[in-house]
Amino acid sequence: MQRLTTVILATIILSGAATTLLQGQQVAPPSTMPQIRALATADCTSARLGTSIPPTAIGEPVSAVTLDGPVWTDATTTTPAFCAVTGAMAPVDPSPRAQPINFRVILPASWNGRAIQLGGSGFNGVIPNLTGPIDGGASGPARGVVTFGSDSGHRAGPAASPEWTLNDEAIQNLGYMQMKKTHDAAMVLIERAYDARPAFTYYVGTSQGGREALTVAQRYPDDYDGIISNVPIVGFSSLMLAPELIRIQEKPIANWVTRAKVEAIRDHVMRTCDHLDGRVDGIINNYQACRAIFDVHGGPSDRHPWSAKRCPGSVDPAPADAGPDACLTDGQIETLEFVYSRYRFATPLAHDVTSFGMWVPNTDPSGSGLIEATRFLGQEGAPSDAPMHAHLGVLGVTGFLMRDLAANPLDYEEGGQLDTRRRELSSWLDGADPDLSAFRAKGGRLIVTIGTDDTLASPGAQLDYYQAVLDTMGRNVVETFARLFVIPQANHGLRGQNAARDGQGRTLTQAPLPVGVDRVSMLFDWVERGVAPALHGRVTTGGRSLPLCSYPAYPHYVDGPPDDAASYACRQP
Repeated sequence: MQRLTTVILATIILSGAATTLLQGQQVAPPSTMPQIRALATADCTSARLGTSIPPTAIGEPVSAVTLDGPVWTDATTTTPAFCAVTGAMAPVDPSPRAQPINFRVILPASWNGRAIQLGGSGFNGVIPNLTGPIDGGASGPARGVVTFGSDSGHRAGPAASPEWTLNDEAIQNLGYMQMKKTHDAAMVLIERAYDARPAFTYYVGTSQGGREALTVAQRYPDDYDGIISNVPIVGFSSLMLAPELIRIQEKPIANWVTRAKVEAIRDHVMRTCDHLDGRVDGIINNYQACRAIFDVHGGPSDRHPWSAKRCPGSVDPAPADAGPDACLTDGQIETLEFVYSRYRFATPLAHDVTSFGMWVPNTDPSGSGLIEATRFLGQEGAPSDAPMHAHLGVLGVTGFLMRDLAANPLDYEEGGQLDTRRRELSSWLDGADPDLSAFRAKGGRLIVTIGTDDTLASPGAQLDYYQAVLDTMGRNVVETFARLFVIPQANHGLRGQNAARDGQGRTLTQAPLPVGVDRVSMLFDWVERGVAPALHGRVTTGGRSLPLCSYPAYPHYVDGPPDDAASYACRQP
């Protein structure tokens, strides 16, 4: 068998996509980097890597860990060679509803001492692509890092049974335990493969994976040196419920916001908020001020942000009018106030969270579960054969919460008999703990990035979490180890564009907003070299640049070319 060979890494090699780093980074000398360790085909065997892992090596309960035979993949013109190990962690619960966690570890032929755990997406159920791009940049093998991840302990797809949603161990695996279990199994395999543990361990996740990234910082701070959390679904237990809450609000047919109202809603939001950042250009940069206007649960109780759109006498003379000048009935206005205001819980959830942030005013009112083209079982005016309402996270309502997969999710009542279960699920599923002091004390570094036009996650909940972290730890402390970035008008994929009509009703040519940032290289620099990202930097795409401001600052236009970040200042709301 070929033995491991070792050479000293003299320089830092950072492979990534052709994106732009934040400007204004401080300069620091390179630190001593770990040794490069080589893995050959002859090392990619069960004889070396094993067929099992002792359950005692896993920090959360499992009954067994089995490993499939390792698979070697030769190098191609684009991807270096690597060894893949797939395994399964059996549940402790003997119930047939409990399922194993399937995981995989990618061991590169040339390893630089880094390991990255990759988060999932959607409702999980599949092992993430561990050999694809990481956060839009180079792959793990191309970066010379070990990558690993899991399916969270259940299967996705049409043939998968939803029965796992009735099992508490499976729910807790999804919520937090699978991250620790997968991490610990990967550490065993890394040590078996290279005779060393990682010098630096990272977590990178988006959406569901973004929540997972926040969760490991909160629950397992000693396991990670750096974390990237993109568009995290912070209050997961409430996000799954939120589309049902909107449909419940629309049970009376008078409250139904129809698709015909999309342009009228978008136009009113732009006319109200476009100018708040110093320039009318179809971009709502001052998202905090805009949110404050439309959240009727904050400020004076007699505010009526939609009054200018009210139909005379609350009677719509042209319900089919799909133009920007269409009016809204009192019931429709009540629903819009519901969607764009914080939803208050009957009882505080985990970490004393008292409300769910819902959605901030954005350029996509057809998203965020707001607009439905039909009526559903349980709503006034629905036909007798109407379907029950369904969406990506509905199993979290009927399965996790109601524990009845045949239940109508619109039967949920806030503060009712499910209140205790709501709080229990919140403690398992929500990445909402604002106290990150243990992660900071360990020396961890955190980069979180969200967009205000996100209609899958809740920007309101994300912004409220940002504020809770600042309130709990203090802004000066937070800025020593975390960056909480907001990209105005970016969607769930952190991409965005200006609106088709600006705040003066003028038609605009839509163009993508600058969003280019290599967060992985940024995090490596911060963790390994002490080079902190600028608090107020810039994002660039092509010849355009805009500021990237650290929350709660926003890009305020001052003077100069509108496509140049130098024309803006990061200003406090």
